[in-house]
Order: sequence, then structure tokens, then C-alpha cells
Amino acid sequence: MIVNIQQRSLECLLEKSPDAKMRCVNVLWQDFEQDTLELRWPKNLQDMTEAGRPEYPRLVPPRELPRRRLGSSQGQAAMLHAIAHIEFNAINLALDAVCRYSGLPREFYADWLKVAAEEVYHFGLVRQRLRDLGHEYGDFVAHNGLWELARRTAHDPLIRMAMVPRVMEARGLDVTPDIMRKFAGIGDKESVDVLKIILRDEVGHVEAGSRWFHYLCEQRGLDSESTYFSLIDEYLTGHISCPLHKEARKAAGFSVSELEHLEAMCAN
Repeated sequence: MIVNIQQRSLECLLEKSPDAKMRCVNVLWQDFEQDTLELRWPKNLQDMTEAGRPEYPRLVPPRELPRRRLGSSQGQAAMLHAIAHIEFNAINLALDAVCRYSGLPREFYADWLKVAAEEVYHFGLVRQRLRDLGHEYGDFVAHNGLWELARRTAHDPLIRMAMVPRVMEARGLDVTPDIMRKFAGIGDKESVDVLKIILRDEVGHVEAGSRWFHYLCEQRGLDSESTYFSLIDEYLTGHISCPLHKEARKAAGFSVSELEHLEAMCAN
């Protein structure tokens, strides 16, 4: 029986079926909580560039995605599908962090296994809302931007923590309240309730990214704030979207000066 965390995480990461991936993560998290797993890394993981995903949704460039308007049941389902796709990718991102980056404290792997389990829960909730509307995950096209950024940051956990939790997932904190208002405006209380759960948990996910980013900066003798903004310049050409959900970002480990700097970048 395989008993090391990294090999088990890799198996979950490579699962193509959403249902199989969800089962794999839930069992892995239960085993980890029972303290029956050890830390040991698979060989040649740096050569792995693709996570397991189903044949559908078909992936297209972001500019080819149709606009999602909630004025119709189709638009409502398309918005939920986009959220489901983000949550599915987030499962893979958390698993990738566990099995890719070696030599970090055990608490790092505990954090990202917990995140993976919570993303499984989120994906299941949003997929059920899709099914309630007569659709399935895979019925709409999607883009691969989140995983492409994961590929670009695969070589360094510090950069991964900065760019994925503290940029991409933090942006989710900013936009979710407005999406909730839109669903509320069409009377979709069930989707609003799901998004409340996701927003609550995602604050913790971004906070984990902040905490490990600061840890890695300290280990390397780097100033975390200047490092963060230099990485935004390098990887995103300084592009930041606003408005910011300041309270959520503060709870997720952003300093006041970071928020001021981000807002100044939006204004330029």
C-alpha cells in the first residue's frame, strides 16, 4: 500500500475523472488526518506539465469565451460553469503544490491538502447547482489560464505562492460579492448560498498562500512586499484589476501598504 503523501497526491492530480479525483482527494485527506502518511517525493515530477482533466470542457483562449450574462437560464448556467471550472483547477493546483515542492515543513503539506479537500467540496456544490439547471460540468467551453500560470511557476514555490493564491485566488475574493449580488438579483438564492461558502473558505486559502509566501521570503532573506510587486511586474506585466475586497484581503494576509500599492497600480 502506498503510504507517502506526495505519491498519493500525484495519483489524485493525474486522475482525469472529476468523480475519481474527488474520491481520491477525500480519502487522501482522511488518511493524512489519521497521520498514516509520510513525506516522500516522486521522481521526475518537474517533467510533468499536465494535470488530469476530463475531455470536456473544451479549452479555448480567454478572448474566445462568450460573455456570461445572467439574464437567461443559459447565462446563469454558463456563469456557474465558469466557477466550477475554477474550483476544479484549484483542486489540481493544491495537489500540485503538495507533490511538487519538497523540503518544506509538514504544515505546508497539511495546508494544501486541506485546501484540496475544500476545493473538492466547492466543486461538488457548484456542479450540483449546474445539474439543478439541467447542465453538467463540460457543457460549456473554458480557458486554461490558471493552470498555465501554474506551469510558469512550477520551478519555485515562492513564486507559486505569490502568483496563484495572492493574485489569481485573491482576485476571486474581489469579484465574488458582485457575482453574489447578480445571482441574488435573479432570485437564485441557492447559488448565493454556495458562493458564501466558497468566499468564506477562499479567504483561508489565500491566507495560506500569504503565510507561506512570507515564510519563503524570510528563509531567503527577501523583503516580501518588494518581492511580491516585482513578481507581479515580471509575470503579469504589472496588470492588476480593481476594485479590491479590502476586508477579505486583509483577513487573507495582505498589509495596508500592499493594498494601497495595488490600488495605485489599478489607477495607472
